[in-house]
Amino acid sequence: MARSTERPQPPRVSPPDLPDDLDDAVGRRHGDHVGQRIPLSADLAHAQFEQCSLSGAAEGVDLTGATLLDVEIVDARTPVLSLKDATIRRLRISGGRIGTLDLSGAHVAELILEHARVDYLSLAAAKIQDSLITDCTLATVDLPAAKATRVRFERCSADEVDTRGLRADGLDLRGLDALAFLDVTALRGATLTARQVELLAPVFARAAGIDVQD
Repeated sequence: MARSTERPQPPRVSPPDLPDDLDDAVGRRHGDHVGQRIPLSADLAHAQFEQCSLSGAAEGVDLTGATLLDVEIVDARTPVLSLKDATIRRLRISGGRIGTLDLSGAHVAELILEHARVDYLSLAAAKIQDSLITDCTLATVDLPAAKATRVRFERCSADEVDTRGLRADGLDLRGLDALAFLDVTALRGATLTARQVELLAPVFARAAGIDVQD
């Protein structure tokens, strides 16, 4: 079969595969959780979650170094949801109000982030592929030194996007209404609309050393 020539290539993303029935459980640091429904709590670092659902409110959630396979996080309400250095495959974060969603240094495949309000989304130095961010209000999106492959934004808004050192292949930004990109030279490999390019034209000109005057 011939490979698709569509550009940018859409993310190859699917929702987590969850069983019909989940057992209620309490999460724990370094825990091994399979097929469970777990309330979000402060210390879940380095735990493993497979086919699990997490939800609820917490003062802060530490999932640093965790492994998540076929997991959903529903209606999270927390000032910090840290997935720093996590290993993720098929994670859906749906709804909720999150102050900082920290995915810095994470290895991410098949992430769906939808219908959420996030003040600060950090993907610094993350490797993220086949991911969809849709219907989200984002204040700051942090992408320095990230590698983004087949990542798409749909119906999202952001005040500022830090793209310094970004490496992109199939990064679709057409659905991200952003007020500012900190480094437009790092947008190589990304897709924008003609309108977005028009709005960024003065910034592109300055980056190319062009003096624009009326």
